[in-house]
Amino acid sequence: MSSRVIDINADAGESFGRWSLGDDAGLFKFVTTTNIACGYHAGDPTTMRVAVALARDAGIAAGAHPGYPDLLGFGRRALPATDSDVVDYVAYQVGALQAIAATEAVEMTHVKPHGALMGRICRSPQLAVDIARVLQSIQPGIPLMFAPTAAFHAVLGEGLPAIPENAADLDFDADGINIVEPRPQQKDPESVAARAIEMANGSVSTTAGTSISMPVKSICVHGDRPNAVAVAATVRRRLEESGVVVRSLFRKVDQR
Repeated sequence: MSSRVIDINADAGESFGRWSLGDDAGLFKFVTTTNIACGYHAGDPTTMRVAVALARDAGIAAGAHPGYPDLLGFGRRALPATDSDVVDYVAYQVGALQAIAATEAVEMTHVKPHGALMGRICRSPQLAVDIARVLQSIQPGIPLMFAPTAAFHAVLGEGLPAIPENAADLDFDADGINIVEPRPQQKDPESVAARAIEMANGSVSTTAGTSISMPVKSICVHGDRPNAVAVAATVRRRLEESGVVVRSLFRKVDQR
């Protein structure tokens, strides 16, 4: 039986105007942390506010989920941008969510990149360091949450806060980076839960047929998957049944 403590995070606040995506309220019953879209790949000011308030009322942690400025592609397309541009994209979005959250008496707990931007940061140690550093000027102590890659270790090597995470409902390449789905489909909750247990115990299987180290503290399920709530519920139940303690990484929220 595992004695590990694992946080379950979910991307949320990804509706836009009159277009609704995901069941945030339903999802927040089973996760301990949420990453809220900041208007570039999805979300808008009102959607951000609603998601922040729902997270507060559910007693879960809320952080920023910045992506590429790509509403049409939902941030899952790699866009041409300089590293300097990317740092500015992140700072702009984090600042927007920070302002909305403050009006709801919520303090952001972390920043987790979205989609293609996440992939770029995971493969770019200097960019990861630059982003983690600029975050400290926005909110001292706030961690960058992303995959445990060479970029992740570069951030830690600079003495900057970071939290290792990865998604259980996506496949992994040989480098341990999630393979992005342009349009998420339903997935078997039990299969996702089995991968989450594997990750909670420090490893994961890749599409290359290998098993690699995956020392995560937080496991993601995507809120825009059609059966996201069922996936999250099953992941939590199966983790707890296997002896994993499911709890927020952040002390300022209700640790359910």
